[in-house]
Amino acid sequence: MNQFVDYIEMEIPAKPEYVGIIRLTLSGIASRMGYTYDDIEDLKIAISEACTNAVQHSYKSEEGGEIVIGFGLYKDKLEIMIADNGKSFNFEQTKRKLGPYSASSTIDQLSEGGLGLYLIETLMDEVRVLNNSGVTVFMVKYLNGERVNHDTTISNNETN
Repeated sequence: MNQFVDYIEMEIPAKPEYVGIIRLTLSGIASRMGYTYDDIEDLKIAISEACTNAVQHSYKSEEGGEIVIGFGLYKDKLEIMIADNGKSFNFEQTKRKLGPYSASSTIDQLSEGGLGLYLIETLMDEVRVLNNSGVTVFMVKYLNGERVNHDTTISNNETN
């Protein structure tokens, strides 16, 4: 298993006005890594959709909460995790929990917010969703722009 070169984690309030900060951060990271303008735009749309979905659906308005965003920087790809339960996560451990890609669980199984996740899946090279005590969206974009796998996996795990 490749180990990331750098890892960046951010925690923001689950409010729409903070999604732009994540977009700007992602833009800087992707630019530094050498992504093309078009790939950076795709990344920004995908992360905006994931963060907006978390803002809209993860917490009751009076409850508040946080969204945690993790960026795993590799030589050949960028891995992004967005968790709406507000808890910090171990990047590698959470990635292992998501498991292998499977055609048996598809994007068609999504209900609310499914269109946003469909858009994410279209723009990214890999997408996985973990429904546990909150939702974690895992996305990968390769530097060379080649799509490795077009399947989306959705896991409903009640265990750690």
